[in-house]
Amino acid sequence: MNHVHAMAALNRKILEAYSQRTSETLRTAMPMRMALPTLENFLAMNVAKEVQKDALVIRRVGEDVALGLQPTDDAASQLFAATQEIDRAFLARAENLPVGIVIRYDEIAPLRTQRIDKLLTAAYRILEAGRTVRGSRSAIRSAICSTYARDDFERLLQDLLRLYALETRALSRSLSLPRLLAPLRERLAKSLYEVMSDTANRLARELASCVYRPERLARC
Repeated sequence: MNHVHAMAALNRKILEAYSQRTSETLRTAMPMRMALPTLENFLAMNVAKEVQKDALVIRRVGEDVALGLQPTDDAASQLFAATQEIDRAFLARAENLPVGIVIRYDEIAPLRTQRIDKLLTAAYRILEAGRTVRGSRSAIRSAICSTYARDDFERLLQDLLRLYALETRALSRSLSLPRLLAPLRERLAKSLYEVMSDTANRLARELASCVYRPERLARC
C-alpha cells in the first residue's frame, strides 16, 4: 500500500468512526431518537459520499507530489466540480430512501470548497513529508508527526470535521421528511449539528492522542 492509499484509508476510518459515533449518540438524544430510523440510511450514505470526495482530493495531491508539483490555485474549484459527479450518484442512490434530498449548492458550495482547500493543503504537507519515510500507515503517522505539532493537528481535524458537520446540516435541511417529522426539520438539523460538533471535538482529541503517543513519537 503506497502513501496515497494509506492516507485515504486512514481518512476513511476517521470519517466512518465519526459517523458511527454520531449515530450512537443520536440513538439516546431526543428529538433525534424518534427520527433516527429515517435518518440512519441518509447518514450512512452521506459518509460514503464524503469518503469518496476526500479520496478524490488525496489522489489529486498524490499525483502532484509524484510529479514534484504543488496544488495549483484553481485545484479546489476543479475538485469541487468533480465532486458534483459524486453528488449525482449519491442522489441516484438516495431515490430508494423514504426521504427526498435536494443539494442546495448556494449554501453548500462555500463550505465544501473550504474543506477541500484545507484537505488539499494538509494532504500535500503530509504526503510531501512522507516521501522520505518508508512504509504505509506508520509512515503516514510519522509524516503527520513531522509536519504538525500535536495541537495543530488536533485543530486541523476539528476544522475538517466541523466543515463536514456544517455541510451535513445544510443537506439535512433539504430533506423531505415524513409528514409527522416535517415540522421538526429545523430542530432536527440543529440537534444533528450539535451532536456532530461535540463528537468532532472528542474524536479529534482522541485521534491526536493516538497519533502522538510517546511510543509513536519516538519513531517520528
